[in-house]
Amino acid sequence: MSDILNSALFGIYPYIALAVLVVGSIIRYDREPYSWRAGSSQLLRRRQLVLGSILFHVGVLVIFFGHLVGLLTPIGVFDALGISHGAKQLLAVIAGGVAGVMALIGASLLLHRRLFDARIRSTTSFSDMAILLMLYAQLLLGVGSIAVSMQHLDGHEMTKFMSWAQGVFTFQPGVAAHVADVHWIFKAHLVLGLTIFLVFPFTRLVHMFSAPVRYIFRQGYQVVRRKPKKGEAG
Repeated sequence: MSDILNSALFGIYPYIALAVLVVGSIIRYDREPYSWRAGSSQLLRRRQLVLGSILFHVGVLVIFFGHLVGLLTPIGVFDALGISHGAKQLLAVIAGGVAGVMALIGASLLLHRRLFDARIRSTTSFSDMAILLMLYAQLLLGVGSIAVSMQHLDGHEMTKFMSWAQGVFTFQPGVAAHVADVHWIFKAHLVLGLTIFLVFPFTRLVHMFSAPVRYIFRQGYQVVRRKPKKGEAG
């Protein structure tokens, strides 16, 4: 990969993707609040949906927060805690591998529903199918990268991604150089991940920002009236 292309993909593209993610999500929430939903198809083939959704969401959440903590925590913090680069790399491979396989199985079930059930397929929008295929490809790349990661259990390769990610968020110049010589599967994984951030505001993924946490702490209970039986007062 040429230096110019590497700089464009890993030095400029991250800021474009993150800017669109933030600004686009704010604009959509402000201008199209009623489109801010997951668009569930729960009434159709519910059992397959529940199993696939649980596996997919649990796996993706573990992967997301694992990447968040693993990439953005300063290397000095792990050194101060006595966690070697090799130990962190091995933990990432094991935890990420298990979560990745879970998410991949779940995504396979969800994708099967979308593709092979005519009723669900007829209600599936282009953006729904596109983002599911992108997530599926991203999971394949992530799981596929485990074999390459096993060849670098000293953790040296992992520190390159940490330096790159932290450099992006702290606006350090020349961050693309950190990943210039990594394996192509990692580069594809990074570019597709940034692309998912880029299209995020235009898909159903925005519902991730609307987890109903406030309902756990709300005061009182929801009152539901039952239909009175025959002969009972209304």
